[in-house]
Amino acid sequence: MFKNLATPVLCLALLGSILLAIGLGPAAVPPAGTARLLGAAVFGGTIRADEVPLYEIVWQLRTPRVLLAALVGAGLAAVGVAVQALVRNPLADPFVLGVSSGASVGAVAVLVTGSLAALGVHALSVGAFLGALAATALVGLVARGGSPLRLVLTGIALAYAFQAGMALLVYLVPQGESTATVLFWSLGGFGGATWESLPVVAVVVVAGAVVLWRNARDLDVLALGDETAVGSGVDVRVLRRRLFVLTSVMTGAMVAVSGAIGFVGLIVPHLVRMVAGASHSAVLVIAPLVGALLAVWVDLLARTVVAPRELPIGVVTALVGVPVFLALVRRRGYVFGGT
Repeated sequence: MFKNLATPVLCLALLGSILLAIGLGPAAVPPAGTARLLGAAVFGGTIRADEVPLYEIVWQLRTPRVLLAALVGAGLAAVGVAVQALVRNPLADPFVLGVSSGASVGAVAVLVTGSLAALGVHALSVGAFLGALAATALVGLVARGGSPLRLVLTGIALAYAFQAGMALLVYLVPQGESTATVLFWSLGGFGGATWESLPVVAVVVVAGAVVLWRNARDLDVLALGDETAVGSGVDVRVLRRRLFVLTSVMTGAMVAVSGAIGFVGLIVPHLVRMVAGASHSAVLVIAPLVGALLAVWVDLLARTVVAPRELPIGVVTALVGVPVFLALVRRRGYVFGGT
């Protein structure tokens, strides 16, 4: 019942937030004007000559950025729900398995060595995605056949190794601009969003979220423990391996276009479980919508609060996420993970 009511409300709130976020900025546009410019872009309408610069800002710069924020926020929330069930750890988030750190190494390697230069503006994203896939393969190989705890510990240990490798690369090639880019990218941001970068991440996030939702029952059982899952007819090893690969690919695709954005995948699942319960069929519908809403508004704050400069998204999510998480810790009666 709650899911049936919350879903349309959150969808409307998300559409309204996207419209507002596209219009807000140094060159503010009222919602009606934003809708008219978007309509002209999508349906081929006409605009006045003096509106062309504003049209370019709305359509070419802000719209892909806001849509990317919504996609990444939704994906991080969905992956956070799945990973917390996968490793049976309520403190897990999409980056606990070392995928983000592997992506960082790939991106930094591209920045400091100039490799993949033939790919132009897409070199950084491709390098990050390749690094994420390499990290996924390495973590899976080392933790193969082990328990969820081994998977988590392997991911954490290798994440430290990847971070050390990233620091070493930056240290060996001390270029001020590259170092600043690495720092900003490692804290996350949607400033590099383009229409060309949206389709791939959209397909990966939407398809991945659908697959996770279709496995909601198995996630319910898996969250209760391996013995319960086996008793319910679930092949735990096959399911865990499949979910590990899926969540890693989703995380890698998102990190490749936005950098590492913390707290969304950690906080949103808990907030949703507080009001929707622990059933993954409900949580995996509501959490992506909440994550998308959060990312859209966090991105708006990041690019407007100190304009014309821009804050890294990770800074804003930490400022929002830490107090929320501490409030959850202090809240009586709340059991992390919902079980």
